[in-house]
Amino acid sequence: MKKRKFGLLISSVVATGAILAACGTDEESTDSKDTSNNDSNSGSETTDAGSGDFSIAMVTDVGGVDDKSFNQSAWEGVQQFGADNNLSKGDGGFDYLQSQSDADYNTNLNNLLRRDFDLVFGVGFMMGDAIEEIANDNPDAQLALIDAEVAADNVANILFKEQEGAFLAGVVAASMSESGKIGFVGGTDIPVINRFHAGFIEGAKAVNPDIEIQVNYTGVFDDASKGKIAANSMYSSGVDIIFHAAGGTGNGVFSEAKERKAKDPDANVWVIGVDADQYAEGQVDDSTNITLTSMLKGVNNAVVDIATKAKNGEFPGGTTTVYGLAEDGVGLADSRGAIPQEVMDKVEEYKEKIASGEIKVSEEKPE
Repeated sequence: MKKRKFGLLISSVVATGAILAACGTDEESTDSKDTSNNDSNSGSETTDAGSGDFSIAMVTDVGGVDDKSFNQSAWEGVQQFGADNNLSKGDGGFDYLQSQSDADYNTNLNNLLRRDFDLVFGVGFMMGDAIEEIANDNPDAQLALIDAEVAADNVANILFKEQEGAFLAGVVAASMSESGKIGFVGGTDIPVINRFHAGFIEGAKAVNPDIEIQVNYTGVFDDASKGKIAANSMYSSGVDIIFHAAGGTGNGVFSEAKERKAKDPDANVWVIGVDADQYAEGQVDDSTNITLTSMLKGVNNAVVDIATKAKNGEFPGGTTTVYGLAEDGVGLADSRGAIPQEVMDKVEEYKEKIASGEIKVSEEKPE
C-alpha cells in the first residue's frame, strides 16, 4: 500500500489540556532514577510559592517521573495546571515526590499533605490501598487517584477506557502486519493493563480473525531490560508489530526494535507506544523511525480537569470520572505518514462505532 501523510486529530479532555510529547531517546535516560530520600526527591529544592493560590502535587508510581509514559504524563498535567495558574514549583505551588517502590507510597502522600498541598494525586492502580488509608486518616484532605477506585468522600477517582484506545491500536496492527503476527507486552497483570490487552486483541481480531497475537506480561513497569528481552523473543519469532503497555519497561521494546532496524534497514519492525506520543522514542536516525503510532491516554488532561474543578470549589470527591473515546480521553497519535490513509479510514469507522456505543469493547483480557 502506498503511504501518505495524514494527521489524526488529538482532542483534549478539557480546553486547558496540553498535547503530550514524549522527550528523550536514550534507553539510558529512561533508566535514570532519583535516589534521594522521599522528603526531597522531587528533583529540585523546595521553594515557597505561597500566595493563597490553590496548590497541587502528585506521588509517582515506580518507573520515575521521566518514564516517558504514565508518570510523565501526570506530571505534565500538574505542570500545566501550575502554568495556567501562575504557580511556582515547591510549597504553595506544585510539586511531586517519586516512589522507588510501593513502600514509599504512604510516606510520600503524608509528606505532601504535611506540606499543605490543597490537592494530592496518587498515580497508578498500585496506589489504591495507600490512598484509601491516607484518606481515612485525613478526612479533610483532598486526594485524587488515577487508574483505581477508593470509596471515600475525599477521593476523586479517575479512570480511562483504555480498552477503547487499544482497540484502535489493534486495528492498526492487524491491518499493517505483513507477517500476520503481532505482539502485546504488558507490565504488571492488573486490571488497567488487562484493559489495554483486551482492547488490542479485540481490535486486531475485528479486522483479521486469523491474526496471531503473542502476549508477554513482564511483571514490572520499571525494567527496560525485561521489555527488551520480551521484544527480542517476539521479533525473532516473526512478530513485526508490538504494542506495549508497560511504562518504563516498554522503553526496552523500543531499544530492541531500533537496534534491529539500525542493523538491517529492511527489517520490518514496529512499536506502538502508550499513554503519550512516543514518536521520539522510535527515532533510529534522521530518516528512520520505528514508532508506528501511540495509544494516547489523556492523563495530563484529566489532572488539569480535576485540579481545576477542585480549585473552583467543585472537587468531585466520592465519585469516579471516566474518560473514553466519547470524551476524547483516549485515541491515537499522528503516525507522521507511517500508516496509509485507507487504514486510518478504517480506524475512524471503528472509532465512531465505539464512541456511539454500537461497539462495546471488553475490559477483561481473554483467558
